[in-house]
Amino acid sequence: MEEIAKSIDSPKSFTAKILQLLAKDNKIISSVRGPNGGFFITEKAKKLPVRAILVAMGESEVLDKCVLGLNKCSEIKPCPMHVKYKVIKAQIIKLFESKTIQHLVNEMDNGANLISN
Repeated sequence: MEEIAKSIDSPKSFTAKILQLLAKDNKIISSVRGPNGGFFITEKAKKLPVRAILVAMGESEVLDKCVLGLNKCSEIKPCPMHVKYKVIKAQIIKLFESKTIQHLVNEMDNGANLISN
């Protein structure tokens, strides 16, 4: 856990909380205790869409919220940004649902993307 926190420049307590949420019920990651222990992505989770990470973190509603943070923004009562953002939001949702966790892992392994500082 300390190695993960250090590599992403995150406080240990914050990183521990995130790992705990991701490991809950072994949905995204599992952990092994002991001197050679650590965290790993489960084979089942690798096939899940990236959106599953948001669900595991309890943040899935972030994709459904109003871009201006209004509570009553809807098709019937749209905010000033609703119509334009609706198209962008649909693309973001499609991205989070079409890319798998394995896809992210592959991109990191190939050096195409980073999650560290």
